[in-house]
Amino acid sequence: MSDQAPPDATLPLVSSLPPNPNPAPAPTSTLILPNPAFPNKRKRTGFRRKVPSGSPAAPAPAAPQPPPSASASDDIIVINREPTAEAVTALTAGFPADSLTDEEIEAGVVSDVGGIEQVNYILIRNHLLTRWRETFNSWLAKEPFAPLIPPHCDHLLTAAYSFLVSHGYVNFGVAPAIKERIPKEPTRPTTVIVIGAGLAGLAAARQLVAFGFKVIVLEGRKRCGGRVYTKKMEASGHSAAADLGGSVLTGTLGNPLGIVAKQLGLPMHKIRDKCPLYRPDGSPVDPEVDKKVEATFNKLLDNASNLRASMGEVAADVSLGAALETLREDDGSVATQEEMNLFNWHLANLEYANAGFLSRLSLAYWDQDDPYDMGGDHCFLPGGNGRLVQALAENMPIIYERTVHTIRYGGDGVQVVVNGGHVYEGDMVLCTIPLGVLKTGGIKFVPELPQRKLDSIKRLGFGLLNKVSMLFPHCFWGTDLDTFGHLVEDPKRRVMRTVAGGPLLMALVAGEAAHNFETTPPTDAVSSVLQILRGIYEPQGIEVPDPLQSVCTRWGTDSFSLGSYSHVAVGASGDDYDILAESVGDGRLFFAGEATTRRYPATMHGAFISGLREAANITLHANARAARTKVDKSPSTNTQACAAILMDLFRQPDLEFGSFSVIFGGKATDPKSPAILKVELGGPRKKSAIEGANSEQHHSNKLLFEQLQSHFNQQQQLYVYTLLSRQQAMELREVRGGDEMRLHYLCEKLGVKLVGRKGLGPGADSVIASIKAQRNRSRTKSGPSKLRKVKESQKKDSVPSL
Repeated sequence: MSDQAPPDATLPLVSSLPPNPNPAPAPTSTLILPNPAFPNKRKRTGFRRKVPSGSPAAPAPAAPQPPPSASASDDIIVINREPTAEAVTALTAGFPADSLTDEEIEAGVVSDVGGIEQVNYILIRNHLLTRWRETFNSWLAKEPFAPLIPPHCDHLLTAAYSFLVSHGYVNFGVAPAIKERIPKEPTRPTTVIVIGAGLAGLAAARQLVAFGFKVIVLEGRKRCGGRVYTKKMEASGHSAAADLGGSVLTGTLGNPLGIVAKQLGLPMHKIRDKCPLYRPDGSPVDPEVDKKVEATFNKLLDNASNLRASMGEVAADVSLGAALETLREDDGSVATQEEMNLFNWHLANLEYANAGFLSRLSLAYWDQDDPYDMGGDHCFLPGGNGRLVQALAENMPIIYERTVHTIRYGGDGVQVVVNGGHVYEGDMVLCTIPLGVLKTGGIKFVPELPQRKLDSIKRLGFGLLNKVSMLFPHCFWGTDLDTFGHLVEDPKRRVMRTVAGGPLLMALVAGEAAHNFETTPPTDAVSSVLQILRGIYEPQGIEVPDPLQSVCTRWGTDSFSLGSYSHVAVGASGDDYDILAESVGDGRLFFAGEATTRRYPATMHGAFISGLREAANITLHANARAARTKVDKSPSTNTQACAAILMDLFRQPDLEFGSFSVIFGGKATDPKSPAILKVELGGPRKKSAIEGANSEQHHSNKLLFEQLQSHFNQQQQLYVYTLLSRQQAMELREVRGGDEMRLHYLCEKLGVKLVGRKGLGPGADSVIASIKAQRNRSRTKSGPSKLRKVKESQKKDSVPSL
């Protein structure tokens, strides 16, 4: 079977799908979550199981702090009495609670980054977002909010509303009030070609049509949905919906697909945390042994995190699998065969969550998206996720069975060549082709993609997960659990089991077993699963009947996907997701899909959000082109390279104080030589950031460092930059009163404007290049590189080889 889609990266190993659109109410067992909304490192376990008694529970994050009282500044507007609750809503939607996103900075929503205007903008933004999340079936209009906003902040209301609408944070989906706003005919002269009718392509197409563009969606398959595919299985009067691809809504609080499901009135089934494990002979695993091995596994993951921190840059060249294996051997607590089988089950769970071999996952960055995990339950959708796909595809201009093999882009527009030689022409093209296909070079780009993007395509990993879906006459396994697992003695045969609601049972096949599965005859695969099931249930006196119907997936050989979903491989990092998302050709060629989102890779909602993101980018470029202006958001190849170099340079700043760091160019004796300043906003406060602060001083920038500091946004840093002179940087370091006073001095005294990384512009490129060249010369003169020294010191200190 080739029509599958990858489940969300955090989907339970063994999981269940309610069988039909109108299921009976599911049992109300509680899913254990760390308080309040964000499970800590959920990707660690693939799916969540109850914390064993006696093992430490995840610590509850600190409660969000309320914003300063209005007396702190007369300029703070008051919209309602729940700014903290609204900030949490913003967090679940992907916004930092007390700072701006890069996109907001680039959109120029405020004139003074870090000032009181920013605070008021954020309060308005969070309020608008919260109100629409509460009334998602209605169109959010700007006018009803005008009476709540002081006249001097009207421009902030307009900026917040325009940003939220244009970037797809509000007024999206399939509610009647939203659909009736879609124009019947295009209102713009611009034609956009969307390649792929998966979640990314459908999300972008709906937005673009709503914005008035003429849209053409080209889909190679005979169906829409891409790697999200629900197959209706039916035989002998029994039926159930099987999600052969993307299966789980991972976190429902901020998940836009959860909103679409609510707009459709679809119930969601919360995945319960009961997950019994069975030995190879079918007998239940000893609970005490289970607790011991799970605690050991989690401890070794923590040790791996500590190890990578101590290794520094070297960790980027080491695999998570090598680290875990070395740590396990050193630990020695996994001793018996049963304990090893259990440990291998947890490793398989991890391979499932990442759709990749542990030997290929980056120790340094495999979990880089953890801080952005959405809050709420993990849920299945009764009747399958195909119901979301069909609703999103309704009335969209999709042309099926059009396999794209060439994309040409240039100053005059784009051409897309499909099977049979037919050519589609347009002004811009959005490519949502899976990373697996891009890796094989199955699509020819004319001109060739920038080397920077080609390198990222090569570095990122694209793994495999397969499934066996079986429809039975009845639920012989009972209805009180959603997931269960089976241990194997051969680690190469790591297979996860999944119950899929009603009389449908699904087995998940991960790691090396998933690749071997591609060439296994379907009858052999089904027989293997049945043998395991009978070994578990027949000793209990429960007969396991033959399935009425079965389906086996083959995502690795599906020519339209060539795999399941992405992961950070050894040598890659989260930056590669950003690079893959960059547009090329001066705003002609755009990219979307789960492998283009750094925050939400390998998830269904990540693909959907990336489509909304690119619809906003396409609109930005179309507007700029109509006004005959160039968009800074689409930098030159040189600027893109300099952005990557800048990130490397700031790993070793020349000067660091509080949340500020500086790199110098030119001669050290020249006070006017150039410098680049980086300011970290929204992260954990450093000790030096508050030294010398005067509690009696109140000014607008103080709010930037005090408002709504919480467990969540401490993990979400935002960096802003500016160019200044060496002398100005040294003067800034001497300012007393902590970061708040330095920020005030920077903006008010020096008149400097802080911008996003891309906002530095071409003028900074030569400065970055000169600093890089200067450091290279210095490094050459100083002898062995830092990396070599680290490796040599490791050998001397007898650090275990990984």
